[in-house]
Amino acid sequence: MTSVLLHCCCAPCSLSCIDPLRAEGIEPTAFWYNPNIHPWKEYQARRDCLAEYAPTIGMKLIVQEEYGLRDFVRHVADDIDHRCAYCYGHRIEETARFAAEHGYPAFTTTLLASVYQDHEAIAAAAERYAAQYGVEFLYRDFRPNFRAGNQRARELGFYMQKYCGCVFSEADRYQKQIDRDRAKYAAQA
Repeated sequence: MTSVLLHCCCAPCSLSCIDPLRAEGIEPTAFWYNPNIHPWKEYQARRDCLAEYAPTIGMKLIVQEEYGLRDFVRHVADDIDHRCAYCYGHRIEETARFAAEHGYPAFTTTLLASVYQDHEAIAAAAERYAAQYGVEFLYRDFRPNFRAGNQRARELGFYMQKYCGCVFSEADRYQKQIDRDRAKYAAQA
């Protein structure tokens, strides 16, 4: 069986990837590296859900602990609207580096499962870092499994996040409510 280092952003997205990889005879090792996720309680909930799930299916998990609020904000503060490029690249680069340094023949990412992410940008960053670190990027389009994976996550009682991960995506989640409140209170002035 071939092995692959699977960067995992959360347990629910991993469900879209693990079974398809195993069906191909590829054994994933989950790799947690997500310094983009904020606040701390959100980071902790996602990490811990994955850490509790991995042993139940016999999947090895490597946690590279780095809660990176200040560093993340420093890198994206000048261009918050385009923060995702940094976010994808930073996590994928660390995954490729780790894979190369620890003898994994290939890496991939659960980011390729989300229908909400920029699939092409993620794949392009992975190809770039695969070449830089001399390790294979195992490309798979996991998006067709996304809805079924989320449904299974709900059935398993997983923590289900409500936004991508960073504080700015959380604000985006509430933008309609923020706009309604602004209009409501402006009308009272």
